[in-house]
Amino acid sequence: MKIESRIFEVVAGFCFIMAIVYGIWAKEPVGIVALTLTGGLCLITGTYFRFVARRIPERPEDDTEAEISDGAGELGFFSPGSYWPVGIAAAAAIGALSLAFFQTWMLVITVVLVLITVGGLVFEYHTKPNAE
Repeated sequence: MKIESRIFEVVAGFCFIMAIVYGIWAKEPVGIVALTLTGGLCLITGTYFRFVARRIPERPEDDTEAEISDGAGELGFFSPGSYWPVGIAAAAAIGALSLAFFQTWMLVITVVLVLITVGGLVFEYHTKPNAE
């Protein structure tokens, strides 16, 4: 995670420097705001990765002396076949249409659909505790 945090922090620094250069060169406020916000988002992500890197053991990707076999093993649980991402994509498509045609009633429906589908994806494998 240290490498990932360093990458995001370098990109954040680049965006901040380019925002200053762009501000001097173009004098257009929208580009300055966009570059500054991009740098801020990269800085937030890099800071989060650095925060997480201190709390987890060093991964083989972070060790310069690691072998390929050090990364072998289980990487995590991935759903073999879930239809919830299709529902999220459909809800996002409805949201894009509602924004394109500025239909606020449709946007409200979209928010409800996104919340339902994200909740379904998050709790797909949740089981109730045994009631005794």
